[in-house]
Amino acid sequence: MNKSPKTFVCISNYFKGADFLINLKKLGNKVYLVTSEKLRDKSWPVQFIDEIYFMEGQDVEWNLEHLLLGVSNLMKNNKIDAIIALDDFDVEKATYLRENLRIDGMGQTTGRYFRDKLAMRMRAKSCGISNPQFSSLFNDDDINTFADAVAPPWVLKPRSEASASGIIKVYDKESLWMHINELGNNRFKYLVEQFRPGSVYHCDSLIVDGKVLFSITSKYLATPMEISQGGGIFRSANITYNSEDDKAIKKINEQVIKGFGLKHGAAHSEYIKCSEDDKIYFLETSSRVGGAHLAEMIAAASDINLWEEWASIENALVKDIDYKLPKVRKDYAGIVLTLSKFEHPDLSSFADQEVCFKVPLEYHAGLIVKSEKQDRVLQLLDDYADRLVKDFATVVPQAEVKNLH
Repeated sequence: MNKSPKTFVCISNYFKGADFLINLKKLGNKVYLVTSEKLRDKSWPVQFIDEIYFMEGQDVEWNLEHLLLGVSNLMKNNKIDAIIALDDFDVEKATYLRENLRIDGMGQTTGRYFRDKLAMRMRAKSCGISNPQFSSLFNDDDINTFADAVAPPWVLKPRSEASASGIIKVYDKESLWMHINELGNNRFKYLVEQFRPGSVYHCDSLIVDGKVLFSITSKYLATPMEISQGGGIFRSANITYNSEDDKAIKKINEQVIKGFGLKHGAAHSEYIKCSEDDKIYFLETSSRVGGAHLAEMIAAASDINLWEEWASIENALVKDIDYKLPKVRKDYAGIVLTLSKFEHPDLSSFADQEVCFKVPLEYHAGLIVKSEKQDRVLQLLDDYADRLVKDFATVVPQAEVKNLH
């Protein structure tokens, strides 16, 4: 059993994962962070990071050869034991480095199952996991066959964007081809799939040796697609434990984790319960902790900090020691969040005893509430959503996706 310090290179295009970095260091490891130059002034927990390296590039676009050169130079005097991608857009970078530097962990083929929505659809289908019907945009005959066989509406999705970014909803074949033609040479970076109306859930998990050790199911009270395309208040809350929906979603989630080959770490996966047939369908997955402060919501309900536990899992893996999940509490929690017209909104009027977290982001207004009673959580989320709309909320049009990844 090897408990000696190990060296981790963590990659993040976004300011996130502080709890991961802190716990990794507290567990006695050397921690390097590679992030974007534009994030230089963010409040990274520098006392828990051995060194931070900054990459040039717009948004998530880095020069991978420069990244590889930098990390290979770091290896001259450091044996790197693990490379960790902290966000969706970092998965390709991490798999590229692991493949080139022959470092253990998820490779490029498996990585696509957690980034490329077409690869997700094809993998789910091959594993017998319920999926919306879909088609790639490679072949005109395949597209026409799909459009003639599957009733609209449909959605055109960028294959490798995050969340609901860049999704186009279409209602007839003529409009479908109009949008496809407008994509030009980028059409292969999209897929088309059946739009399934219904309630959208997310299942957030911790995985060790391919087995789900912890998972919690929550429901979006307004779907990410609705919010990204029409504005509105983001809300989510964990659902009744051991309910029929909870058991059904967790069962499919285990099939996804196993079928997609995620061996260890954290996962955030989304499912829809279709209002037309009451069946659960897989939507998408990712090998990371969920964004939009869902980690804080889950911690409020369960006492499980997904970032900290993910770091503990990675630490146990490279040191060949056993990982033990902390005791799980089964309370209820929910989040309500919106863009704010104020840079630093005053949320002092939200003073109920159930409030346990206020979102610290500039130009955002949001809170997390927790209670032993699910009804109380849902009541507060509804009330707070109305108040946020009235006093704080603003809408910013969804930015056009110009650089596809």
